[in-house]
Parts: sequence; structure tokens; C-alpha cells
Amino acid sequence: MSVMVVRKKVTRKWEKLPGRNTFCCDGRVMMARQKGIFYLTLFLILGTCTLFFAFECRYLAVQLSPAIPVFAAVLFLFSMATLLRTSFSDPGVIPRALPDEAAFIEMEIEATNGTVPQGQRPPPRIKNFQINNQIVKLKYCYTCKIFRPPRASHCSICDNCVERFDHHCPWVGNCVGKRNYRYFYLFILSLSLLTIYVFTFNIVYVALKSLKIGFLETLKETPGTVLEVLICFFTLWSVVGLTGFHTFLVALNQTTNEDIKGSWTGKNRVQNPYSHGNILKNCCEVLCGPLPPSVLDRRGILPLEESGTRPSSTQEPGSSPFPQSPVVPTEPLSSNELPLKARVPEEMQSSVLTQQGPESPETPQEASEADK
Repeated sequence: MSVMVVRKKVTRKWEKLPGRNTFCCDGRVMMARQKGIFYLTLFLILGTCTLFFAFECRYLAVQLSPAIPVFAAVLFLFSMATLLRTSFSDPGVIPRALPDEAAFIEMEIEATNGTVPQGQRPPPRIKNFQINNQIVKLKYCYTCKIFRPPRASHCSICDNCVERFDHHCPWVGNCVGKRNYRYFYLFILSLSLLTIYVFTFNIVYVALKSLKIGFLETLKETPGTVLEVLICFFTLWSVVGLTGFHTFLVALNQTTNEDIKGSWTGKNRVQNPYSHGNILKNCCEVLCGPLPPSVLDRRGILPLEESGTRPSSTQEPGSSPFPQSPVVPTEPLSSNELPLKARVPEEMQSSVLTQQGPESPETPQEASEADK
């Protein structure tokens, strides 16, 4: 007698996550939906290096040194590894607030700001937070329904709030944030070295061949070399310039988003509270500091009620399959103690973290207890 085993379809949390990201390999790979320029990046790197290894490397290894293709292979593999690590990883997406949390925050804001007359513009939803004896403004995200942690910003392309948001890079097909910035920097640095290396030895190859058969004959016999030189020449300036710009930002412990907005320079004249005042310490924190784990439980299994099957009698009311969003800390922290993991709505107000607007005689905690 045969026994038929029926397997229920398991729904992973990444299938129901909000935002405009795409997932592959059962949620292990996370990218933006617009991946056309990323494929162009892969094509340019793979195509140029394939021509270089197929033609110039064999000739130069015999005429000059066998170490030339070896060093080129090391640079190529390192560049590809850091590119894929940047493109396929979670940049630091912050989960959106649950419905109960969003309602609590709205109630808290109304209690603090009071009733706004009809036709009058409500005050901005901003909280002040102290970091290294300096006040930093925390802005409210109307899409994610949370007060964003320091240095976080909402990406309009991926439709997610990203921690320590730097920028959205279409060349890598992903946002660049706290969890993949070091890999992005290592990618553009290694790509700069690889571009200079290939461009230099292409010139050497043409020079050596020209001594034997002439310059014009060399160009006629090696059209692939001419194509490599053109690609490297036009790529060199942008990639090397981008690497220099991000080296400057790393030395100051600053992000591209902060530099564009002039958060710590220009008219604001506010000192960067995240900088240690030392280039070496800033570089160590940005490139060698501890890497926080992803707060998105992408491969977690949804409860049966959320996955569209029969409801589960053991599921607690008010529970959600999605990760909980972080809350703003209640005590001043140094820059290396962020990001924020725990989320306890009752602790969102403190003597350090204050809401702008008229004060309410009733605290949010008392309002929560009265509501209960």
C-alpha cells in the first residue's frame, strides 16, 4: 500500500517584502529592479579582460615576464568578487513599521503637536537626537512610517529606507549603504588598478609589435587591442576620479548623500559628529569596522495565515511575518555604536530625544497605558 505525502508550499518572507527589489536564489540574492546598466558593467569588464588574456597576455608573458598575466588575473578576480558582493547583498534596508507601530507613532505625534487647524500646514515631523554632544535631526519617512535612524535615507528607486545611505549606483544594480559600502569602495579601487594595468600593457604590446612590423601594421593586425585601449581610455578618467572622490569621503567619514546635501559644510557650518578627527581612525571604522547583520529575515517562513492558506490557531494576535523596524535610541551614542536593533515603542521618548512642537501634559507612555 503506497502512502502519498502532500507537501505544502512554503512561502518565504522575501516574496511579500515591500519595496521595489528583486530576489533570486530563494531570497539569497537581493538587487534593484533596474539591472540593465549592471549587465553593461559585467559585459565591459568581462569583454575587455577576455581580449587581454587571449591576445596581449600570451605575447607579453613570453617577451617580458610570466607574472604579467598572473597579476592581471588576481586583479580581475578581486574586482569581480567585490562587484558581485556589492550587487547581490542587502545594503542595510530598514524594515517598515507594522500597522500597530505606525498607529502608535501617529498618536504620539498628534499628542505632541496638538490639533492642527484646517487649512494650516502641520509642523515638520522631526526629532532631535544628540550624538557626540551635537544635535542631529531625525526625519520621519511617510512611506516606511518610521523616524529614520541617523544617516539613513529613503531611496526613491528601491523604495526602501537604507541605513547609512550613500547613493543608488546603477552600475552595480543596487543601493550602496552601511552593509555593502566597503565592498563598493574595494570594487572601484580594484577596477581602477585593473584599468590602468590593462591600458598600460596594451600600450607596451603595441610598442613592442611596432618595433618589428611597424605601427600601422600593428594596428591592422590587432583590432582587439585598439578596442581595449579605447575602452580603458574612456573608462579610466571616470573610475579613477570616482575612486579619488570616495577616498576623500572615507577619510572624512562622510557619505555621498551628506556631501551633496552639504550636511556638514557650506551654509550649515556644522561639524561632522561621526568623524574621529583622524584619517586613519575614519578609514578603519568605514572599511574595517564590524559589519552589522541584515535585519531583513528574507528567508524566513511566513505563517499560514499570511501565506494565503488556512489560518493558524497558534499565531498570536498582532504578530507579523516581517522584521520589526528599528527605533531611535534613547541615550546619546557614539558614531560606532549605531545602527539600532531593538524596537520598543514605549521608549521612543526620553530627555535626550524630543519632538519638535508644543509639549503635551500627557507623556506617550501614559497615553499608551490609558489606551490599554
